[in-house]
Amino acid sequence: MSAGVGPAPAVDPVLAERHGVLARGYGHRPDPEDPAKVQAMPIVLHLPKADPPARSAVLEAAAMATVALCLDPRVGPGPDGEPGPWQEPFLAWNDARIRKVARRARGAHWRAAQDVDGVTVDHAGAQARAFVPGPVGDLDPRISRLQIGGTDLPHDDPPAPEAGVPVFWVQKSLEMTVGKAAAQVGHAAMLYAGALDVDAARAWAVDGFPCAVRDADETTWRELLARVESGTAVAVRDAGFTEVAPGSVTVIAVAGTVTGRV
Repeated sequence: MSAGVGPAPAVDPVLAERHGVLARGYGHRPDPEDPAKVQAMPIVLHLPKADPPARSAVLEAAAMATVALCLDPRVGPGPDGEPGPWQEPFLAWNDARIRKVARRARGAHWRAAQDVDGVTVDHAGAQARAFVPGPVGDLDPRISRLQIGGTDLPHDDPPAPEAGVPVFWVQKSLEMTVGKAAAQVGHAAMLYAGALDVDAARAWAVDGFPCAVRDADETTWRELLARVESGTAVAVRDAGFTEVAPGSVTVIAVAGTVTGRV
C-alpha cells in the first residue's frame, strides 16, 4: 500500500478519533443545492489492456484503499491536536452522503493519478487508488479526464476467503459494473470499520486492511440478510443514483475473527 504525499505511520496514538468519525456514521446534513458542490470520493481502478487483474482482486483493492484513506493520519488531528491536511475535506464529505465515483485508468493516466492526494493499494495483482474527497465540480483534471464506464471485468471464481479476514459479499443478481461494485465495497469497508471496536479497527489497520470480496448467490444472500437482521453483519443500502433501485442492499459485510459488533 502506498500514498502519494509521503509515508503515513503504520500505527499512531490518535486513530481512535478517526475511527470515531466512522463509528458515528454519515449523512448528517443534506446535499448542497448546487450539484457542483456535492461531495464525492473519487476511486481510480488500474485496468490495463494486457493481462487485466481479476475482478475480485480489483474490488478488494478498492475496499482496502477506501478504508485506508478514511483512517489515514492525514484525515484527522495529529498528536499535537492540529488538524491534518486532509481533515477538513474528509469531514465535509463524511458528514454528507459519502458518495464515491469509480473511474478507470491505465498507462500514463494511471501514473499521473498517483500525484493527486490519496492512497493506493497494490493487492493480488490489482491496484486501486482512493482520493481525498471534495466537490465534484472541483475535481482535479488528472482524475476528471478518466472514464467512469466502458470497461468491465468478468466475474471470476476466487478461492475460499482466507481465515480471519472480513468478507464483503456482493449481491450478484444486481449485475453491477466493476466501477459500481468498487464504490459499494468501499462503502462496506467504511461501515465495517465503524462497527468494530477501536482496538479491532487498529488491529485491522496494522494488518493492512485485508479483506475478501465474493459474489453471493440467492441462497447465500438470504442467509446474509438474516444475519443483518440479527445484528451480526452490516449492509450497504444504495441511494439509487446509478445502476440499482433506491434502497437496494448491494453488499453485506461479515466479520472474520476480529472482535467487534459484527
